[in-house]
Amino acid sequence: MDVGMMMIFAAYGWEDIGDDQVWDEELRLARQAADLGFDALWSAEHHFFDYSFCPDNLQLMTYLAGVCPNIDLGTAAVILPWHDPLRVAEQAAVLDHLCKGRLRLGLGRGLARREFAAFRGTMDESRERFDEAAPMIVNALRTGVMEGNGKHYRQPRIEIRPRPKYSFDNRIYAVASSEDSVEAAARLGAHMVMFSDRPWPMRLPAIQRNRDLHRKFHGCEAPTMLIADFCVCWPKQDEAEELARKHMGSFVHSNFEHYELLGDHFNTVKGYDAYAQKAAIAKAAGMDGAIAGFMKAAVWGTPDRILRELEARRAVIGEFELDTAFRFGGIPYDTAETSLRLFAREVLPVLQSWKADAPAQAAE
Repeated sequence: MDVGMMMIFAAYGWEDIGDDQVWDEELRLARQAADLGFDALWSAEHHFFDYSFCPDNLQLMTYLAGVCPNIDLGTAAVILPWHDPLRVAEQAAVLDHLCKGRLRLGLGRGLARREFAAFRGTMDESRERFDEAAPMIVNALRTGVMEGNGKHYRQPRIEIRPRPKYSFDNRIYAVASSEDSVEAAARLGAHMVMFSDRPWPMRLPAIQRNRDLHRKFHGCEAPTMLIADFCVCWPKQDEAEELARKHMGSFVHSNFEHYELLGDHFNTVKGYDAYAQKAAIAKAAGMDGAIAGFMKAAVWGTPDRILRELEARRAVIGEFELDTAFRFGGIPYDTAETSLRLFAREVLPVLQSWKADAPAQAAE
């Protein structure tokens, strides 16, 4: 199994923490993950708020390309409606030259209304903008030429310089939390990215649909999906559960606040019908129900329990890549570091030894 570490850059849940400390701590964990044998470093793109603030993950990964020369670098994801596609293609081409083909380019369309508002954009256009921009970027990185004649991006044909040198085959990822994003990821031929926020049997129909659509569109099997996970790895199970309940609970609170999940705006925003349904479920379940569901989906506990949980997940959905966050929801830095290092010592080698053909693809 391919295993990465996720950087969130959050201040929610910490008291009296400066933005500089948030960034310093995440980067310290990233350097350790690189030294401890993880396969990739990943980061989301978010702006302005305590929930998460890495406004330019391509810039971040350009820095890490020099600091961590022996690990892949991933964006989960670049939010395309907030960027010009030509600039994304150029930035990705530069970064991929600097890291010599180690970039895993993840793309997404965004969800937080208040982030869209700050960029003077509208969520109603996000689906159309993603569906136009993503193929333009992927094609430019494959051919070296960017062009487009869609509703939102009328891009004259132009050559990307520096020219892309390394093939981006199998290095494109797309976040898919809604039905139309599941289809978009399949059309793009990308690794589908899902966040670990609901029990995995609930996600299986969407995962199967992505695989079916990928076969339909491309005539071959879909690449392995990537799961962005949240982990507390601890020597004692009772202490692990206490830590997980506290900090995963805090993260769920921040998620509800940032995305306004208890609001009604998803009912009126074009292309976000699936989130209107999720908001209704969240209201019915309440915060306690949401936290319980999150804890069933994420991995936490002793190393043995984590391995059992991941093996059980694998039996349900088949093979996947893992992208794990250790610092979230107010977890103190020392606790996050201890969790990361224990995971690296006792869980990571086992996961990386798992062969892709065993167990059988239970979800097919």
